[in-house]
Amino acid sequence: MKANNLKLIARTEEDLKIVSAHLQDSIANVSDIANLKKNKIFLMQMNRFMWEDVEKGVFRKNKRIRTILKFENIIKVHSKNINQKKKDKFLDFLTIETNIMPDKNYEMKIVFAGDSIIKVISEVIEVTLDDQGEAWVTKNKPKHKVL
Repeated sequence: MKANNLKLIARTEEDLKIVSAHLQDSIANVSDIANLKKNKIFLMQMNRFMWEDVEKGVFRKNKRIRTILKFENIIKVHSKNINQKKKDKFLDFLTIETNIMPDKNYEMKIVFAGDSIIKVISEVIEVTLDDQGEAWVTKNKPKHKVL
């Protein structure tokens, strides 16, 4: 059976909201994050929870898939509350927030649980989400407390 991998391209703030929604509850390992300064590329490999499969039907199994989140035309990257020396630390993805800065560049904040943030400054919004390989079944379905 051929994998039906998701590939999304974001070029607007609205597009980025869709990418962010598909990444809800993804898990990233600190060692799977790279800022390629010379190439102006920022990459994250994540284990994405496949919400689109869960929502298709009650009897579907919970699945995760490896996905690559790629930002292009990057000017700067900053992080907050992420110890880059702890390569085995996992980050729980929450959302991507976008702001246009006074210089017309874009500030995209990748927000994780525990007030951990990666701030990506870019000339334009050029972001791709690209699933890799086969999905696998997971016992755990992410749960959220309702306030």
